[in-house]
Amino acid sequence: MRRWNGWGDESVSYDLTKSALGFLSEKIGEARPLPDAMLQEVLDRVPPSRLPEHPLITKSHEERVRHARGQSLPDWLALRSGNLGIVPDGVAHPTTATDVRTLFAYAKDASAGIIPYGGGTSVVGHITPEKGGKPVLTIDMSRMNRLLGLDEESHIATFGAGTAGPDVEAQLRARGYTLGHFPQSFEFSTLGGWVATRSSGQQSLRYGRIEQLFAGGLLETPIGTLELPGFPASAAGPDLREIVLGSEGRLGILTEIKVRVTPVPEREHFYAVFFPDWQKAADAVRGLVQARIPLSMLRLGNAGETETQLALGNGKWLTALFQRYLSWRGASAEKCMLIFGVTGMRGQCRSAMKQALSIFRNNKGIYTGTIVGRKWSESRFLTPYLRNSLWEKGYAVDTVETATDWENVDRMVNAIESALIDALEGENERIHAFTHLSHLYPQGSSIYTSYLFRNGKTYEQTFERWSRLKAAVSDAIVANGGTISHQHGVGVDHLPYITAEKGELGLAAIKALCRQFDPDGIMNPGKLVR
Repeated sequence: MRRWNGWGDESVSYDLTKSALGFLSEKIGEARPLPDAMLQEVLDRVPPSRLPEHPLITKSHEERVRHARGQSLPDWLALRSGNLGIVPDGVAHPTTATDVRTLFAYAKDASAGIIPYGGGTSVVGHITPEKGGKPVLTIDMSRMNRLLGLDEESHIATFGAGTAGPDVEAQLRARGYTLGHFPQSFEFSTLGGWVATRSSGQQSLRYGRIEQLFAGGLLETPIGTLELPGFPASAAGPDLREIVLGSEGRLGILTEIKVRVTPVPEREHFYAVFFPDWQKAADAVRGLVQARIPLSMLRLGNAGETETQLALGNGKWLTALFQRYLSWRGASAEKCMLIFGVTGMRGQCRSAMKQALSIFRNNKGIYTGTIVGRKWSESRFLTPYLRNSLWEKGYAVDTVETATDWENVDRMVNAIESALIDALEGENERIHAFTHLSHLYPQGSSIYTSYLFRNGKTYEQTFERWSRLKAAVSDAIVANGGTISHQHGVGVDHLPYITAEKGELGLAAIKALCRQFDPDGIMNPGKLVR
């Protein structure tokens, strides 16, 4: 059973050790948890539905609450406090494209807005109902979750758009294939959600982002079905697939998705390298991607992230052991940890490993084998569960991410972390911010920063703290020439910053597309553009 007010499965936890709590207390101070609302209290406050009856729609209070929010920090605070505000008036679980078309007609007749729902993992407000106005119908795609076809000659698989990450991989691996798309939300996020938000998986260096994997499919819109042909390439004008990628449910709902798949690799291992400082580490990974060495993953943490990973993710004895060994090898207080993946045929892996180790050695990297890499691989989808444990101890955690050219990476990392650290100076609150590069390109890199802060004395004060932090860091990203989002999308949290990136003319074009496919404005109102 999914947690209704937190991350993940109720039976899974990622506990904080005493040493981890000591680390947090030292960094930002001791914290006190806020009281959580009970589910029954929240259910008792759900207002009557404003939607007419329909056999495809449930008005169950619990279904409506469980579909009311995603995983952004404002969503988290709403769920934990029990003050959800607007909740969907009904939830539908279609099983066919015909069902989706029926629900569009129903919503139009009922003057309702529609929110497409995949795995509920959005961290920028994609599924949060807009305040005021129309009744809200949430369309949960989770029952459209099967492999519908596999062209083994062309390596094209067709899925229902509601297929979650584990089901995508399980159904493909049974036939000897993989999609290779592993975002941190992999456990619950869906294929349709990945396309609608332009998702990026942890091994995008080998398999590509979702835009490289998305071959075509079917989009149901309020005015008809848009077929997206799966050509390997085309010069017949603008590619219609591009207008669907990142459309965040504003144009319609994907029902079938074709993706480019790969045979399951012969070998795959993850390794760790430690560098004495950030500059040598950044030079090494830039050299790797610009030389186009065929690795499957690079994840480089700065000194703050490396310290935090070792403190929160391992036992005290392991941290101490690594500290002594790495210090002896010349990597101490400013050390940076790189996790990298090597995937493919045996000969390819040997060649890639040889080339990578040469670049690491030239940049004073300390290769430590598979122990740390294997531990990372085993727990990579468990890490989000730390958010529950931190909350229970009184700490809030959030992330921001961007992408920029290599010449701007260092300046951007410093600007992001400084903006966060300074944002609550007036309250005498300390912020712990740390950064990694996880999606690297010859031109530049993504930058992913996590930050922890203490809850306020009330939910309102905690939200105010988050608002100040989010505004400060978003302003810093825009001012320093980064995209407002590399992989999380726009939703509502990034709406104030989208004009700086798209420009007025670009936004007008996006709005015109929305009007073309959704003339009555029923699709996910208030998201992406207004």
